[in-house]
Amino acid sequence: MADYSYHSVCRWTFHSGKGGFVPPDMIPEWSAENLDTVGMVELVRDEVAPRLPENIRLGIELHFDYEVNEDNAAEVADALASSGMSLALVTPGAHRHFAYGGIASLDPGERKAAEEFSGRALALAYGPLREAWHEDESLYPSFVIWNGSFGYDLATVGVARMYENLQESVAGLCRAEAQSGGELFVAIEPKPNEGHPAMLLPTVASAIVFWNRLEKAHGVSLERKGINKEFGHSEMIGLDHVYDTVEEAACGMLVHMHLNSQGYNDGLILGGPGRFDIDHGVRVNGMNVAIAGLVRQAGYRRWKGHDIQVRPYDSAPQGIDRVVRSILSWEACERAEREVDYEELFALLEARRTAKAEDIMRSAVASAIAHFDELKSGSGLD
Repeated sequence: MADYSYHSVCRWTFHSGKGGFVPPDMIPEWSAENLDTVGMVELVRDEVAPRLPENIRLGIELHFDYEVNEDNAAEVADALASSGMSLALVTPGAHRHFAYGGIASLDPGERKAAEEFSGRALALAYGPLREAWHEDESLYPSFVIWNGSFGYDLATVGVARMYENLQESVAGLCRAEAQSGGELFVAIEPKPNEGHPAMLLPTVASAIVFWNRLEKAHGVSLERKGINKEFGHSEMIGLDHVYDTVEEAACGMLVHMHLNSQGYNDGLILGGPGRFDIDHGVRVNGMNVAIAGLVRQAGYRRWKGHDIQVRPYDSAPQGIDRVVRSILSWEACERAEREVDYEELFALLEARRTAKAEDIMRSAVASAIAHFDELKSGSGLD
């Protein structure tokens, strides 16, 4: 296992266009009518996997119920198994159905329906999708709880009741998961906004507090529980995703990773705090070199998911290129990180010679760029 690098590709990257303020039909061959989930798996197998280094193994990430459901799960699992790929992540796409808080809702009817919806997603993961789990237990899928539906836009004391509802519902889901086998890695994916102006569990720290609250108040075991860290979600409100990684590792809660960027931090791509969720691919920069070192030192060997969006002006070939670029960019950061002389770095930091320490990290970024160019040469990106 140590010789392989495990990356996962998101089903939702492959769509015809976002719509809204940008075209919904830039890539017609990726429309819902022309590309189903089985077709997406085959597309990744045929047009992404062959362009990657031999040490990389791929997984796929899926939303229930609009990307995988009871009708297509068996076929999707077969496609994954026959393609040599694994199910890396499944998440209830509750935000598509519940606009008033989902499992945190103050409407008892919505809350009950959302809980049942999450239960169906869990049953699917342990049911027909079980065939697509990786054979290595440490690479079993993540079951991600994303907070897109548990938000609000009115300041009242009812927010505290929503938080209580959320605790009870997630605790119930965790008990159901334990009864199903307790083999999945259950992760919360924090996000500060989108879906609603204000969200429950907006930050990594709030999600860690939430897990500890579930353990103390509801008896939920924290074994295989933690965070799906997403770089862009921290960046979009100006938080430090490097320090987020420190907290996740220190609390033993680094369960899954969504590698992407809001932009702005490599001097090339625009974006950054205060923007909507842009979902650029991985950038080669000093922050990512540092995070690569932190997760390696923490012993993280699980899936590195690429939660990215193609640009509103992309063609299908360029969209596929962006997925390849994102994977190779992270590989390049990992390779450069392993070359850092940490003994020298710490000696400089202890001596307050931070300019010299900066030189070491600048050299690491330059090395990562060189590694990316080397990896790119065999990927069809030239």
